[in-house]
Amino acid sequence: MQISVQQFLQANPKLAHFVRFNPEWYRYLTRHPERVVELENASKVFYGKTLPQQADKIKNHMQMATMLMQFTDLMKD
Repeated sequence: MQISVQQFLQANPKLAHFVRFNPEWYRYLTRHPERVVELENASKVFYGKTLPQQADKIKNHMQMATMLMQFTDLMKD
C-alpha cells in the first residue's frame, strides 16, 4: 500500500476502522490507490451516513415518538 494511502487512513480513523472490518479494501487500495473515493462512499453506507439511511432513521424516530405520544394519551383516559 502506498505511503499516501496509509497516511490518509491514519488521518481518518473511521476509514481505517472500516478497512479493518472489510479487509478486501486492503487489496483494492494496494492495487488502485485512486479508489479512496470509493472507500469513502462504501464506509458511508457501512456507517449509515447516506442520505436515504439518515432519512429512514429520522422517520423511525418520528414513528416511535408518535407511538409514545399515542400511548401516553391512552394512559390518560
